[in-house]
Amino acid sequence: MRVLKFLAMAVIGLLALLLIGGLLLSPKFHVSRSVQIAASPDKVYALVASPRQWKLWSVWNQRDPAMQIDYSGPESGAGAVWAWRSKTEGDGKMSFTAAEPSQRVAYELYFPDFGTTSTGELRLSPKDGGTELSWLMDGDMGSNPLFRWLALFADGMVGKDFEAGLARLKQVSEQQQP
Repeated sequence: MRVLKFLAMAVIGLLALLLIGGLLLSPKFHVSRSVQIAASPDKVYALVASPRQWKLWSVWNQRDPAMQIDYSGPESGAGAVWAWRSKTEGDGKMSFTAAEPSQRVAYELYFPDFGTTSTGELRLSPKDGGTELSWLMDGDMGSNPLFRWLALFADGMVGKDFEAGLARLKQVSEQQQP
């Protein structure tokens, strides 16, 4: 009986720590990764400004080839949208909110499972005869204390996806060079 009482108290203590600790954590997160690509900014821009081109390099699409994708809005640039449903990658919607050809694409990313929206940018700048591409994202996990724990680890989790996607984008961009 004492063991059960001890176990119950330990579980209650752990839950309290998760909930109270989560409330003390910041709900905000920032992820940023960069890559140098031996291709011109206009070539790289064409691959990041069109949602349909993300299938060529995004790690999310690579992990789930059966992902259901719906496109809306223009083919590329501001107003272009893609929404996906995936058993392994979750559901989401990315809307391109601003675009400056060969310079940047800004987006809003919505995940209905979490009820959260993140914002981000892909910034391109000419460098060493190629393109330096930086992928940035900022988000807010809201008031849910358990989601705030996710915010604490977002850089490590999402950062790996950014790195894999940027490596694939580099490969695709450089293969398309004459």
